[in-house]
Amino acid sequence: MYAIVKTGGQQFRVEENTIIEVNKLQSDEGQEIVLDEVLAIGSDQGVKIGTPHVPGAKVTAKVMKQFKGPKIDGFTYKPKKATQRHWGHRQQLTRLKITKIEA
Repeated sequence: MYAIVKTGGQQFRVEENTIIEVNKLQSDEGQEIVLDEVLAIGSDQGVKIGTPHVPGAKVTAKVMKQFKGPKIDGFTYKPKKATQRHWGHRQQLTRLKITKIEA
């Protein structure tokens, strides 16, 4: 059984015991959370597609870690203008382990 869930503006295809990395969620490490924006559920009987969400479906996950993603370095410049800018970014992420999918 698999599910397609939406969290942080992104969609993920998950199965039980899958580990995913999503944009930071306000939860502590070790805490159980429920992802209730389930867009589709697939099983041996077929696929249920929600309009926009599958009613009564939810995915339970455990927060494994809160961390920062890789560093992104950016550099812009304009030739002959003596203008340059250096910037960096590290995205805050949450690692989730999917424990249960309920249809």
